[in-house]
Amino acid sequence: MSTYRLAIIVGSNRRESINRKLAEAMARLLPANFEVSYPRIDDLPMYNMDLEGERPTAVTRFTDEVRAADAVAVVMPEHNRSLPAVLKNAIDWGSKPMDANVWRGKAASITGTTPGAIGTAVGQQHLRQILGILGAVVQGGEAYIQFKPDLIGADGDFTDPATRAFLQAYVDGFVDLVTRLDKR
Repeated sequence: MSTYRLAIIVGSNRRESINRKLAEAMARLLPANFEVSYPRIDDLPMYNMDLEGERPTAVTRFTDEVRAADAVAVVMPEHNRSLPAVLKNAIDWGSKPMDANVWRGKAASITGTTPGAIGTAVGQQHLRQILGILGAVVQGGEAYIQFKPDLIGADGDFTDPATRAFLQAYVDGFVDLVTRLDKR
């Protein structure tokens, strides 16, 4: 059985991010042959083409980690009906220079959570457009999760069996996409 490297990008820089909690709980639903990393994005400078000649170390670290991954899962909050600036900035760094775009051909999954009733639906649509234009192969289906204080227990697992089953099916669909795109 092949081992797959999955970079889970949490699109929030909050210390107590509910999206990080969701990402970690979803990672527990992956099969054992998936190795997970969480690339850091909060230390990336704002994208500026003037920095392309001598990329900052944080940018090189981030793009190398995403490039080395077989797939990417983005777990994000929604800011003003769109994706957070810190996440958009990371995506911009990963897309440049165009001939080294780390997103092209990469299996990608998008989900997220907010306390609001529609989860991160509108922000996810924006991200789907962006990743699509950059050549990522974005998983079909949608997973908008309303965060409630008891969504994830102290053990890091989902407390509601229906939510867990829904997200397990979503993760299973992503695993299927990753394995179908595997060119090894």
